[in-house]
Amino acid sequence: MNPYQGQPRYLHNIGFNNAAPQSFGNPMPMPGLPTMGYPAPQPGYPNTGSGYPQAGGYPNQGQQSKPTVVPVNPFDPREDAAVLRKAMKGFGTDEKAIIQVLTRRSNEQRLRIAFEFKTLYGKDLISDLKSETSGKFEDLIVALMTPLPQFYAKELHDATAGIGTDEDVLIEVMCTMSNHEIIVIKQAYTAIYGTLLEDDLRGDTSGNFKRLMTSLSMGNRSEDFHVDQGRAREDARSLLQAGELRLGTDESVFNAVLCSRSFPQLAAIFQEYQFLTGHDIDDAIKSEFSGDLEKALRAIVKVVRNKPLFFAERLHKSMKGLGTNDRQLIRIMVTRCEVDLGDIADMFQSKYGESLQSWIEGDCSGHYKKCLLGLLGLY
Repeated sequence: MNPYQGQPRYLHNIGFNNAAPQSFGNPMPMPGLPTMGYPAPQPGYPNTGSGYPQAGGYPNQGQQSKPTVVPVNPFDPREDAAVLRKAMKGFGTDEKAIIQVLTRRSNEQRLRIAFEFKTLYGKDLISDLKSETSGKFEDLIVALMTPLPQFYAKELHDATAGIGTDEDVLIEVMCTMSNHEIIVIKQAYTAIYGTLLEDDLRGDTSGNFKRLMTSLSMGNRSEDFHVDQGRAREDARSLLQAGELRLGTDESVFNAVLCSRSFPQLAAIFQEYQFLTGHDIDDAIKSEFSGDLEKALRAIVKVVRNKPLFFAERLHKSMKGLGTNDRQLIRIMVTRCEVDLGDIADMFQSKYGESLQSWIEGDCSGHYKKCLLGLLGLY
């Protein structure tokens, strides 16, 4: 079942706020349309696109993050609608024109183009695009045309619906989002599916991993960007006593600290842990935990230290070996292109000695490949 069917989802007034796009000089958003942006960065911290500064080892600390897609300015949504209409009218499809318009506009701008398209031609742009495309290229185009909160909501829903659970998706989304993003995604989730995200997460997970997902779904992490070094030392001691210094592990202490402290504060806690023990918090988590809970806690540690590296590793995993996890590849490319995909590409090159571009070119083909490269600013 298509959750968007029969509903003008691109007009749903649920969206991330517009602080980030405006910093790139785009015009004021149209009232009533969802927007792409994220909470504005705190003074003195880089804009990370998640509402949090990257702490402890972020390669561009003190600098702006590097999106690969920024709002075009000047922007004429009616002209873009006409270009797309021409690309799909008559025999054949001008895929190049479609790719160049959609990969060079922000998510908010694409939604405004869809609004103008329906105004001018009385047709739904997403339906027309779906009828003119197919396969993974179609999946990517539909993702680009979906408001980000609804896109995330659908990814989370599909990860928990049916038989089995895709815990990797839950970890990727829930462990990387800011409070604001989680709250907006929850609103979109309920609007589309009529249930609460928290309830569906709890119903599809178990044990301490369920508790972690529940805590993260509250969207209630501290956003005080002042680092209290004394408290960081206390929390590091608490983590040590809850893990390595006792028989068995008190998971609730790890849950409380990693789900409630601000990202800069967590960076300080991890540093204090290193001072106390002589080894890394990541090593302690590996020895004390297993399974999905271990993966989730380690993901939070990695996101605190270097979010672009976290996503670079996810992209690498999506393409390595036989076959491609296209859904994971599409999700990361679409959701990070306006935030920090440039940084992610840099980290990919640094870690693997090959460019993200070369991996996409080697793993994907046709218009799907060209559209992905377009999101990298390379088509």
